[in-house]
Amino acid sequence: MPEEIKDARPLQRIFSEVPDTYDLINRLFTLRLDGVWRAKAAEECIRGRPRRMLDLCTGTGDLALSMAGQSGTASNITGVDFSLQMLRKALLKAAGSGKKVALVLGDAARLPFRDRSFDAVGIAFAFRNLTYRNSSRDQYLSEILRILAPGGKFVIVESSRPRSAAMRALFHWYMRTAVSFMGGIISGHRGAYRYLAHSAINFYSPAELTGLLVSAGFGRVEYQTLLFGVAAMHVAYKKKDSDLD
Repeated sequence: MPEEIKDARPLQRIFSEVPDTYDLINRLFTLRLDGVWRAKAAEECIRGRPRRMLDLCTGTGDLALSMAGQSGTASNITGVDFSLQMLRKALLKAAGSGKKVALVLGDAARLPFRDRSFDAVGIAFAFRNLTYRNSSRDQYLSEILRILAPGGKFVIVESSRPRSAAMRALFHWYMRTAVSFMGGIISGHRGAYRYLAHSAINFYSPAELTGLLVSAGFGRVEYQTLLFGVAAMHVAYKKKDSDLD
Protein backbone atom coordinates (compact mmCIF):
# COMPACT_ATOMS: atom_id res chain seq x y z
CA MET A 1 0.00 0.00 0.00
CA PRO A 2 1.34 3.51 -0.82
CA GLU A 3 2.89 5.75 1.76
CA GLU A 4 0.73 8.27 3.63
CA ILE A 5 -0.23 11.33 1.57
CA LYS A 6 1.91 14.25 2.75
CA ASP A 7 0.70 17.65 3.98
CA ALA A 8 -2.55 16.25 5.33
CA ARG A 9 -5.47 18.64 5.49
CA PRO A 10 -7.40 19.07 8.77
CA LEU A 11 -10.03 16.46 7.90
CA GLN A 12 -7.34 14.02 6.89
CA ARG A 13 -5.67 14.45 10.26
CA ILE A 14 -9.01 13.96 12.03
CA PHE A 15 -9.71 10.66 10.30
CA SER A 16 -6.15 9.50 10.80
CA GLU A 17 -6.55 9.94 14.55
CA VAL A 18 -9.81 8.04 15.20
CA PRO A 19 -9.66 4.62 13.41
CA ASP A 20 -9.27 2.58 16.60
CA THR A 21 -12.63 3.71 18.00
CA TYR A 22 -14.39 4.84 14.81
CA ASP A 23 -16.49 1.71 14.24
CA LEU A 24 -17.31 1.31 17.94
CA ILE A 25 -18.62 4.87 18.24
CA ASN A 26 -20.62 4.60 15.01
CA ARG A 27 -22.34 1.44 16.23
CA LEU A 28 -22.88 2.78 19.73
CA PHE A 29 -24.42 6.14 18.87
CA THR A 30 -26.57 4.93 15.96
CA LEU A 31 -27.77 1.82 17.85
CA ARG A 32 -26.20 -0.14 14.98
CA LEU A 33 -28.47 1.55 12.44
CA ASP A 34 -25.42 2.79 10.54
CA GLY A 35 -24.86 -0.82 9.46
CA VAL A 36 -28.48 -1.18 8.36
CA TRP A 37 -28.26 2.02 6.33
CA ARG A 38 -24.94 1.03 4.74
CA ALA A 39 -26.48 -2.31 3.74
CA LYS A 40 -29.38 -0.42 2.17
CA ALA A 41 -26.95 1.78 0.23
CA ALA A 42 -24.99 -1.30 -0.88
CA GLU A 43 -28.21 -2.93 -2.06
CA GLU A 44 -28.95 0.14 -4.17
CA CYS A 45 -25.39 0.21 -5.53
CA ILE A 46 -25.61 -3.37 -6.79
CA ARG A 47 -29.14 -3.00 -8.19
CA GLY A 48 -28.95 -3.65 -11.91
CA ARG A 49 -25.78 -5.74 -11.44
CA PRO A 50 -23.12 -3.14 -12.21
CA ARG A 51 -19.77 -4.70 -13.01
CA ARG A 52 -17.48 -2.03 -11.51
CA MET A 53 -18.28 -0.33 -8.20
CA LEU A 54 -16.44 2.15 -5.98
CA ASP A 55 -16.81 2.90 -2.28
CA LEU A 56 -15.68 6.54 -2.11
CA CYS A 57 -14.15 7.61 1.22
CA THR A 58 -14.35 3.98 2.27
CA GLY A 59 -12.92 4.53 5.76
CA THR A 60 -12.72 1.14 7.44
CA GLY A 61 -14.37 -0.50 4.45
CA ASP A 62 -17.90 -1.28 5.64
CA LEU A 63 -19.77 -0.18 2.51
CA ALA A 64 -17.32 -1.90 0.15
CA LEU A 65 -17.56 -5.12 2.15
CA SER A 66 -21.34 -4.92 2.19
CA MET A 67 -21.31 -4.51 -1.59
CA ALA A 68 -19.03 -7.53 -1.86
CA GLY A 69 -21.22 -9.61 0.42
CA GLN A 70 -24.38 -8.81 -1.50
CA SER A 71 -22.98 -9.07 -5.04
CA GLY A 72 -20.75 -12.11 -4.59
CA THR A 73 -18.02 -12.50 -7.19
CA ALA A 74 -19.98 -10.91 -10.04
CA SER A 75 -18.55 -7.42 -9.57
CA ASN A 76 -15.21 -5.68 -9.16
CA ILE A 77 -15.32 -3.57 -6.00
CA THR A 78 -12.82 -0.89 -5.00
CA GLY A 79 -12.59 1.26 -1.89
CA VAL A 80 -10.64 4.52 -1.87
CA ASP A 81 -9.71 6.75 1.07
CA PHE A 82 -7.11 9.39 1.94
CA SER A 83 -6.34 7.94 5.38
CA LEU A 84 -3.77 5.18 5.44
CA GLN A 85 -4.78 4.32 9.02
CA MET A 86 -8.39 3.81 7.99
CA LEU A 87 -7.36 1.67 5.03
CA ARG A 88 -5.27 -0.55 7.29
CA LYS A 89 -8.41 -1.27 9.32
CA ALA A 90 -10.32 -1.97 6.12
CA LEU A 91 -7.59 -4.34 4.94
CA LEU A 92 -7.80 -6.34 8.16
CA LYS A 93 -11.60 -6.54 7.88
CA ALA A 94 -11.43 -7.69 4.29
CA ALA A 95 -8.85 -10.36 5.12
CA GLY A 96 -10.95 -11.60 8.03
CA SER A 97 -14.16 -11.72 6.02
CA GLY A 98 -12.74 -13.45 2.96
CA LYS A 99 -14.46 -10.88 0.74
CA LYS A 100 -12.53 -9.56 -2.23
CA VAL A 101 -12.18 -5.77 -2.45
CA ALA A 102 -9.35 -3.62 -3.79
CA LEU A 103 -8.25 -0.83 -1.44
CA VAL A 104 -6.60 2.30 -2.82
CA LEU A 105 -5.04 5.31 -1.11
CA GLY A 106 -6.23 8.41 -2.93
CA ASP A 107 -7.54 11.95 -2.74
CA ALA A 108 -11.19 12.54 -3.70
CA ALA A 109 -10.14 15.78 -5.44
CA ARG A 110 -7.82 13.84 -7.78
CA LEU A 111 -9.13 10.31 -7.91
CA PRO A 112 -6.57 7.82 -9.27
CA PHE A 113 -8.97 6.30 -11.80
CA ARG A 114 -9.61 6.79 -15.50
CA ASP A 115 -12.67 8.51 -16.90
CA ARG A 116 -15.82 6.35 -16.84
CA SER A 117 -14.16 3.71 -14.64
CA PHE A 118 -17.21 2.78 -12.53
CA ASP A 119 -20.84 1.88 -13.12
CA ALA A 120 -21.78 2.75 -9.54
CA VAL A 121 -20.16 4.87 -6.83
CA GLY A 122 -21.34 4.76 -3.22
CA ILE A 123 -20.46 6.88 -0.21
CA ALA A 124 -21.60 6.32 3.37
CA PHE A 125 -21.53 9.09 6.00
CA ALA A 126 -18.63 10.92 4.35
CA PHE A 127 -20.34 13.05 1.72
CA ARG A 128 -20.83 15.93 4.12
CA ASN A 129 -17.06 15.98 4.64
CA LEU A 130 -16.67 16.65 0.92
CA THR A 131 -19.41 19.25 0.64
CA TYR A 132 -20.12 20.97 3.99
CA ARG A 133 -18.43 24.37 3.87
CA ASN A 134 -15.71 22.81 1.75
CA SER A 135 -14.00 25.03 -0.80
CA SER A 136 -13.16 21.97 -2.91
CA ARG A 137 -16.79 20.83 -3.12
CA ASP A 138 -17.19 21.46 -6.85
CA GLN A 139 -13.94 19.64 -7.61
CA TYR A 140 -15.09 16.59 -5.66
CA LEU A 141 -18.40 16.50 -7.50
CA SER A 142 -16.65 16.94 -10.84
CA GLU A 143 -14.35 14.01 -10.07
CA ILE A 144 -17.27 11.76 -9.17
CA LEU A 145 -18.96 12.58 -12.47
CA ARG A 146 -15.69 12.02 -14.34
CA ILE A 147 -15.13 8.49 -13.05
CA LEU A 148 -18.78 7.44 -13.46
CA ALA A 149 -19.80 5.74 -16.69
CA PRO A 150 -22.70 7.38 -18.58
CA GLY A 151 -25.95 6.23 -17.00
CA GLY A 152 -24.07 5.21 -13.84
CA LYS A 153 -25.37 5.95 -10.37
CA PHE A 154 -24.01 7.76 -7.34
CA VAL A 155 -25.50 6.48 -4.07
CA ILE A 156 -25.19 8.64 -0.95
CA VAL A 157 -26.30 7.69 2.56
CA GLU A 158 -25.75 10.56 4.95
CA SER A 159 -27.08 12.40 7.97
CA SER A 160 -29.84 14.82 7.05
CA ARG A 161 -32.03 17.61 8.36
CA PRO A 162 -35.37 16.33 9.71
CA ARG A 163 -38.41 18.24 8.43
CA SER A 164 -40.18 18.10 11.81
CA ALA A 165 -39.03 20.91 14.11
CA ALA A 166 -39.42 18.66 17.15
CA MET A 167 -37.39 15.83 15.60
CA ARG A 168 -34.79 18.32 14.40
CA ALA A 169 -34.41 19.74 17.91
CA LEU A 170 -34.08 16.24 19.38
CA PHE A 171 -31.51 15.26 16.76
CA HIS A 172 -29.46 18.38 17.39
CA TRP A 173 -29.53 17.83 21.15
CA TYR A 174 -28.41 14.21 20.70
CA MET A 175 -25.57 15.14 18.37
CA ARG A 176 -24.29 17.89 20.66
CA THR A 177 -24.45 15.85 23.86
CA ALA A 178 -24.10 12.15 23.13
CA VAL A 179 -22.06 12.19 19.94
CA SER A 180 -19.90 15.29 20.41
CA PHE A 181 -19.29 15.00 24.15
CA MET A 182 -19.24 11.23 24.70
CA GLY A 183 -17.63 10.48 21.32
CA GLY A 184 -14.81 12.84 22.23
CA ILE A 185 -14.29 11.13 25.58
CA ILE A 186 -14.34 7.59 24.17
CA SER A 187 -12.06 8.40 21.25
CA GLY A 188 -9.80 10.82 23.08
CA HIS A 189 -10.21 13.27 20.19
CA ARG A 190 -12.85 15.79 21.20
CA GLY A 191 -12.18 18.13 18.27
CA ALA A 192 -12.93 15.36 15.78
CA TYR A 193 -16.34 14.61 17.24
CA ARG A 194 -17.21 18.28 17.72
CA TYR A 195 -16.67 18.66 13.99
CA LEU A 196 -18.65 15.51 13.15
CA ALA A 197 -21.61 16.64 15.26
CA HIS A 198 -21.51 20.21 13.95
CA SER A 199 -21.37 19.15 10.29
CA ALA A 200 -24.23 16.66 10.75
CA ILE A 201 -26.45 19.26 12.44
CA ASN A 202 -25.85 21.86 9.74
CA PHE A 203 -25.84 19.64 6.65
CA TYR A 204 -28.21 20.09 3.70
CA SER A 205 -31.85 19.13 3.73
CA PRO A 206 -32.78 16.37 1.22
CA ALA A 207 -34.18 18.95 -1.21
CA GLU A 208 -31.08 21.13 -0.93
CA LEU A 209 -28.79 18.17 -1.55
CA THR A 210 -30.87 17.19 -4.56
CA GLY A 211 -30.46 20.71 -5.94
CA LEU A 212 -26.70 20.58 -5.37
CA LEU A 213 -26.39 17.32 -7.31
CA VAL A 214 -28.47 18.58 -10.23
CA SER A 215 -26.46 21.82 -10.35
CA ALA A 216 -23.26 19.76 -10.44
CA GLY A 217 -24.42 18.04 -13.62
CA PHE A 218 -26.23 14.89 -12.54
CA GLY A 219 -29.46 13.99 -14.27
CA ARG A 220 -32.28 12.34 -12.35
CA VAL A 221 -31.95 12.40 -8.53
CA GLU A 222 -34.13 10.38 -6.13
CA TYR A 223 -34.07 10.27 -2.35
CA GLN A 224 -35.72 8.70 0.64
CA THR A 225 -35.50 9.75 4.26
CA LEU A 226 -34.52 7.36 7.06
CA LEU A 227 -35.54 7.32 10.74
CA PHE A 228 -37.81 10.39 10.69
CA GLY A 229 -35.36 12.29 8.53
CA VAL A 230 -32.18 12.12 10.63
CA ALA A 231 -30.56 10.42 7.64
CA ALA A 232 -31.34 10.12 3.95
CA MET A 233 -30.30 8.11 0.92
CA HIS A 234 -29.90 9.90 -2.41
CA VAL A 235 -29.41 8.19 -5.77
CA ALA A 236 -28.10 10.47 -8.52
CA TYR A 237 -27.69 9.28 -12.11
CA LYS A 238 -25.08 10.50 -14.54
CA LYS A 239 -26.62 11.50 -17.84
CA LYS A 240 -26.20 9.10 -20.74
CA ASP A 241 -24.27 10.29 -23.77
CA SER A 242 -27.55 10.37 -25.72
CA ASP A 243 -28.99 12.82 -23.17
CA LEU A 244 -26.22 15.31 -23.97
CA ASP A 245 -27.04 15.57 -27.68
